[in-house]
Amino acid sequence: MLKKKRQAAIIEALIKEESVSVSDLAQLLGVSSVTIRKDLSELEQANKLYRSHGKAILINPFTFNRSVIEKEKMAPEQKDAIGREAAKLIDRDDSIIIASGTTVHALARNIKPIHRLTVVTASLQVSVILSQDECNDIIQLGGMVRHSSLSVVGQYSKSILENCSFSKLFIGVDGIDFSYGFTTTDMREAELNQQMMRAAQKVIVLADSSKFGRRGFAKIGNIEDIDMIITDAGVNPNIVNQIREHGIDVVIAQ
Repeated sequence: MLKKKRQAAIIEALIKEESVSVSDLAQLLGVSSVTIRKDLSELEQANKLYRSHGKAILINPFTFNRSVIEKEKMAPEQKDAIGREAAKLIDRDDSIIIASGTTVHALARNIKPIHRLTVVTASLQVSVILSQDECNDIIQLGGMVRHSSLSVVGQYSKSILENCSFSKLFIGVDGIDFSYGFTTTDMREAELNQQMMRAAQKVIVLADSSKFGRRGFAKIGNIEDIDMIITDAGVNPNIVNQIREHGIDVVIAQ
């Protein structure tokens, strides 16, 4: 097989599986592992894949911090669909935590409280959105404002949560990796999210399909710490199966 066709076959395999080992590619294409490694090196230099520990990944698994304005423009329809599904989980006179991120902004826009709703949130924008309805009792966490996310972090935020209990935590993430866990790009935000998890009976992750296979700088928790993931219809069916194998409920927002 010519190199051009072989490399096209590698990309095709990655599109189907998202990650493939060097040995599996060598067996699939009938060439040596050395040849595959050379192909992967060339494809990585062309920004067509990412190499990691003896395998190839279709996308760079490491994510970086972006401004909330930039994030709002990414997958807006998918985030709105996720927000609608998440809002259905809120019960009458519920008490919930909403973390930060543009996906939870979509949740806030879709919340129609039943009687009264108590919300603790780190997100300034979530507070602004929910404050438009008098049925929402909002506790805005205090602390240092992250300009990129328009949310607060720090000890003042964590201390409010220490003596409270909530039915659900709705949390957005920057990455979900089955072997590593779920992550964000800021260590202070990860620490606050961990405190939120301790205060909530159920952890619900809101993540569009682009977040799977990605890693942020700071780990929030292990996959087993999640009770439910709400994602969009673009998610790979293999990923859905992996989530369910971990005993996590999956909701696919249409």
